[in-house]
Amino acid sequence: MDQTRPIRVLLAKPGLDGHDRGVIVVAMALRDAGMEVIYTGRHQSAEQIAEAAIQEDVDVVGLSSLADAHGVVVPKIIRLLRQKGGGNIPVVLGGFIQPEDVPSLKEAGVAGVFGIGSKLDDIVAFIRGIGKTGAASQKR
Repeated sequence: MDQTRPIRVLLAKPGLDGHDRGVIVVAMALRDAGMEVIYTGRHQSAEQIAEAAIQEDVDVVGLSSLADAHGVVVPKIIRLLRQKGGGNIPVVLGGFIQPEDVPSLKEAGVAGVFGIGSKLDDIVAFIRGIGKTGAASQKR
């Protein structure tokens, strides 16, 4: 296993949600922590996100949702990752997430949920922990 390669994180804004200030702040924090960050931008389809994660050989997928569509789109992304051979890539979700949504999201396969106001250090530490066991790191 190559320990020199940084953790690769794909960040995306699925669906029609165009508010990207938070995900950009998270991207900078992850980059400053030594991770390689690929930000796909706003208005990405589930298919585009899953395909990019596979093509970019990422360790973690981070999704940002402020439009309350996460209950549908996030499980779809996880299903697509599994279908495309990336079922072992952990998926993390951040944004405006109702507490009552968290159990079903975790049941669908979300590794971690970070609501508005989460500390950047907590997000970095969590991704650092799961990124070492992600899909790409298993190939190293």
